[in-house]
Amino acid sequence: MPHPTNPPTRPALVPARWQLLLHALAAMSLGIMAGFFWTYSANVNLAMQQMDGSTYATVQSAFNRNVRHWLFFLFFFGTPVWCLLALASAWGERSRVWWRSLAGAAVLYVLGIIFFTQQVNLPLNHTTEAWNPQAVPEGWTQVRDQWNSANLWRTLANGVAFGTAVLALAARAIAVPAMGARDRA
Repeated sequence: MPHPTNPPTRPALVPARWQLLLHALAAMSLGIMAGFFWTYSANVNLAMQQMDGSTYATVQSAFNRNVRHWLFFLFFFGTPVWCLLALASAWGERSRVWWRSLAGAAVLYVLGIIFFTQQVNLPLNHTTEAWNPQAVPEGWTQVRDQWNSANLWRTLANGVAFGTAVLALAARAIAVPAMGARDRA
């Protein structure tokens, strides 16, 4: 007979080791994207600030065009998919702090990266791509600075989402009792 404070639990539809693997893949994907944005903020943007308007317009437009490939899109849009798979596989654990933390990381990524990029960075990208490198508009440095600030926001938001997912994974791994023979199979 179950203890009154511990309701009976149903067996998980997805074995614990697969749930942990999905969570680890979600965290890894968040980390890859955090590294991508950090590389821009800590390296590329600093180098771009040293360029004249013509060079900036040419190089920034080339970056914008060349980031549009299948591997970038796979990680950019696949990251929340990994998070959703990890969360869905452990739906029975949704009242746990780690589950809610991973859900928060996923929401932060969707709003702070995907939505923010669509609303802020992409319009700025379209602006710089429309420039004639031989006749850059007078306020080009303000656009550059806005883009750099927006990318810094994405870097910070993605870094927080990644850190949260990793801490949730660690908390989850610590809280999981030793896997039984059924879960090791």
